[in-house]
Amino acid sequence: MRSSHDSGMQLIAMTAEEQKNGGSSLVISYSFAKSSFGDVLIASTAKGLCYLAFVMKDEAGALKELKQRFSKATFALKQDATQKKALRAFQKGEAPGDLTLHLKGTDFQISVWKALLAISMGKVTTYGDIANKIKKPKAFRAVGTAVGQNPISFLIPCHRVVPSSGGIGNYHWGTERKQRMIEWEGGLC
Repeated sequence: MRSSHDSGMQLIAMTAEEQKNGGSSLVISYSFAKSSFGDVLIASTAKGLCYLAFVMKDEAGALKELKQRFSKATFALKQDATQKKALRAFQKGEAPGDLTLHLKGTDFQISVWKALLAISMGKVTTYGDIANKIKKPKAFRAVGTAVGQNPISFLIPCHRVVPSSGGIGNYHWGTERKQRMIEWEGGLC
């Protein structure tokens, strides 16, 4: 069975023009949905999925975080085909198919996020392993920061990165959720 992360997802970086002036040239469609691990806020541009986050307290707070990331973009409450395709990843055995991720990030962050996409479902790796994979073996702390700034929760599987010292490690969306994700994926393999 192929994971959503092995299904042809393409990661493209936003251009300097798209990032300029708080994303003022971007039109971002967003919607809220239920997932296997809690409610999510999902957003996309004309080029692809740009954001997927778990709703921690309420929808207003989640939307505020998205709008802070793209402070001058135009926002529309609308679920589009890209979002629907991405949400299939939360259904057992489903993969979103070919999906473009349109991300705001530095070259270093983009390289880390691409490395995360290569982690097979049901497997975990360490920050040091990711640093080695991107050919920056001394940058494991910076890798940890980039992992924590991942804008596409679950689809870019930052939950699959654990400390080399053992244990589950921290997770922006809570360690209990991270543990459930890892166990759920392990059951699909």
